[in-house]
Amino acid sequence: MRTRRRGHIVNLSSVAGFVGFAGSGYYAATKHAVEGLSDSLAKEVGPLGIHVMCVEPGPFRTDFAGRSLRQTLSRFGDYEATVNGRLRTLAGRSGMQPGDPTRAAAAIIEAVQAARPPRHLVLGALGLENVRKSLAETLEEIDTWKQTSLGADFPVGQAE
Repeated sequence: MRTRRRGHIVNLSSVAGFVGFAGSGYYAATKHAVEGLSDSLAKEVGPLGIHVMCVEPGPFRTDFAGRSLRQTLSRFGDYEATVNGRLRTLAGRSGMQPGDPTRAAAAIIEAVQAARPPRHLVLGALGLENVRKSLAETLEEIDTWKQTSLGADFPVGQAE
């Protein structure tokens, strides 16, 4: 790709790369890592004409929540509503997720063939809803706390 000065790197992430869900911290951590790696890689190879895209699906009808997902319910009652509730929901919806993998594949191909491929390709209505909500909450929090940020109020070298 460097020699040809063009190409595409497509990394499979997840909505969990933006949103951490109860009961899936390890999974979210790996997907956040994919996002960070892809952000850096895009800056490194972008000037060479190479595009980097993260595909971030929401719930799709794959085997993700079926036999490929090993879960252990928490033995601590404090996590019944959060961790255990989420794990039970995942298991109960296995095979009935709204996303269609065939349509997802077509969307990925369309994005790669675009004149300006996206850096992030969020797939599925629930995925899009969760990512938008998470980003809006993050921006609201940043705006709320920007007044107390040293970088926002004090010139460099003059912090109290």
